[in-house]
Amino acid sequence: MSGGIKIDGIDKIIIKRLVEDARTPVLGIAREVGISGAAIHQRLRKLEDSELMIGSKLILNPKALGYTTTAFVGIFLESASMYSSAIKKLRDIPEVVECHYTTGNWSIFIKILCKNNEDLMYLLNHDVQRIKGVARTETFISLDQQINRQIKI
Repeated sequence: MSGGIKIDGIDKIIIKRLVEDARTPVLGIAREVGISGAAIHQRLRKLEDSELMIGSKLILNPKALGYTTTAFVGIFLESASMYSSAIKKLRDIPEVVECHYTTGNWSIFIKILCKNNEDLMYLLNHDVQRIKGVARTETFISLDQQINRQIKI
């Protein structure tokens, strides 16, 4: 791997099982690969220390919480010097779940989850577009997410 960490077949099995289900019991993985649970824990610590694995998390289903509209918004800034202050304000908007500094047309590209299109319009008009330095926005509503995966090892 380019990051300097060397992973073997056992590491790959551990990673694969945990990516499939982060709640997979360590002892089950240990039995599968034929080493002790303590050895699995040591390998996990090595993978975390190398930053190949950067944690685990519970994933909520936004639709189950009533968030049925997913939108991507390209943000045009008046000047690049406004980037840091705009990001600070975007962090204060709970519906903004991703934020990327990009090349190309937009300075910032964000992902927003909203209850519906009306909430999205309100959020854009009253929160995002009122941030100092935001010249304009371009919004794309996602109709359906077809692929949601992590990179393969």
